Amino acid sequence: MKAVVQDFIDLRNPESLQEYDRALRELIQHIVLLGLWRAGFFEHAAFYGGTALRILHTLPRFSEDIDLSLLERRPNFSLSSYLAGLRTELSGFGFEVDVVSSDRLDSPIESAFVKANTRYHLLQVQPGSALASTVPANQLLKIKLEVDTVPPGEFDTEVVPVLEPIPFSVRTLSLPDLFAGKMHCVLFRRWKSRVKGRDWYDLIWFLRKRVPLHLAHLEERMRQSGDWREERQFAIEDLLCLYDQRVDQVDFSNAAADVLPFIQDPRELDIWNRTFFSALRERILIC
Repeated sequence: MKAVVQDFIDLRNPESLQEYDRALRELIQHIVLLGLWRAGFFEHAAFYGGTALRILHTLPRFSEDIDLSLLERRPNFSLSSYLAGLRTELSGFGFEVDVVSSDRLDSPIESAFVKANTRYHLLQVQPGSALASTVPANQLLKIKLEVDTVPPGEFDTEVVPVLEPIPFSVRTLSLPDLFAGKMHCVLFRRWKSRVKGRDWYDLIWFLRKRVPLHLAHLEERMRQSGDWREERQFAIEDLLCLYDQRVDQVDFSNAAADVLPFIQDPRELDIWNRTFFSALRERILIC
């Protein structure tokens, strides 16, 4: 498997420590999905979120976590039965990792972490690398897996092939439903110290691809999160009103600073301001 790993890294041509780190993370993400596929996980669940957009639809920004959703509500679902298989899969590709579950704490989200030593694996992939000497010996690469065990309804899925590190396939939400999930983040994500500019970057990607937004799935997400309590059906006019309100609240300089480390060309952010995002409302298509 070493040649497969080397090919994966070489195709990304990393030249800096940050680029090596991202390449290693992406490879581990792929192998985790492969392990879940082998275990039959995608018979019961779907892949979604920013990492799904990157791996399955070539979103041009890096994404760190693996977001998954069960197809039906199973509040007692546990990831623990899949973790041994993930360790075995990663070990088969030469990765020495810890795969540990996280206490749920009365949450519908089931979590686990894959932890690997950055310096050790960089040296395995690139023997004699001078970059490895700049990495602290105990620096860990961490990838979080999150499974929504109580998913909102009104979504469709499709099966998409993945060719790296070897061919397999994953079930994912349809693009209109992925857009609905992203719009929910754009409108209602609770900020702490910084607005998550990655949500706005992904919004632009969906609009550029002319992906329609599945309004019924967005409504389901909003009702579940408590952000839509009206008895009537959620309408496009409601969406545009909420979008305008959100645009007025965002500091797009902070949003650009958030997404900057995750993209290759910072010039993409030169136009980020309130006027630009206000104009994008006219590009939102609904299905």
